[in-house]
Amino acid sequence: MDDNNFPNAKDVYGTVAKTYAQFRPRYPSQLFSFLSSLTPQHELAWDVGTGTGQAAIELSKHYARVVGTDTSEGQIQHAERRHNITYAVTAPSLSEQELLSIVGPESSVDLVTVATAVHWFDLDKFYAQVKHVLKKPGGVIAVWAYWKPMVDPAVDAVRERFYRRTNPLFHPAVKMVLDDYETLPFPFAPVETIKVEIEEDRTFDEYMGFFTTGSAMVGKEEILEEYRAEFEAAWGAELHVTKTVKFPLCLKVGTV
Repeated sequence: MDDNNFPNAKDVYGTVAKTYAQFRPRYPSQLFSFLSSLTPQHELAWDVGTGTGQAAIELSKHYARVVGTDTSEGQIQHAERRHNITYAVTAPSLSEQELLSIVGPESSVDLVTVATAVHWFDLDKFYAQVKHVLKKPGGVIAVWAYWKPMVDPAVDAVRERFYRRTNPLFHPAVKMVLDDYETLPFPFAPVETIKVEIEEDRTFDEYMGFFTTGSAMVGKEEILEEYRAEFEAAWGAELHVTKTVKFPLCLKVGTV
């Protein structure tokens, strides 16, 4: 299928920035405590594809300075601010001079993170830049994603039917997420990781809101409405009653 039939990440997430900030789950502090334990120094972290700053906020608790970059101005406008975070809207591919001025010189970055975004990148160019700016030795890159909210067998069964309908609508790049990043190229020395799972209590509307943030749903929200009655029946209890929703992370960590 021709990639030109699909919107790009900038187009998709710029239009749903407010919804994204509202309904995307927060990454657990356990993840960032683990990642920060891997770097000998804690001077600078670069969060690429920072979106609304969910990862950058957590990184700012562990690193003296954080740079969060994204191609979507809409996402950056909704990012949470902290005194030690610098946000920048960038082109999809940074020049050497832009990399120097926005992020830092060669061997200056302790940790590079990409939260649910690396599959959209020009990987060859991006990985070359990562290898340039990461400290040698000691620099670490971590990429992760999630896509499958888990509640209970009844709700999960409806989710699976919904995904079978909508997964073909996703941009081909997103297929790497649906494969739990097993097919993602990652040319770094692997670091053993931990199992990480996001866990949040959500109402029915908050659970359904998550699906509206997916790139395949932009402009196609009526498909989700077709499944609403099934989701409501599976939820069972009064819809304002919260249920625990779990999002397993697929996590890859490496060094130069």
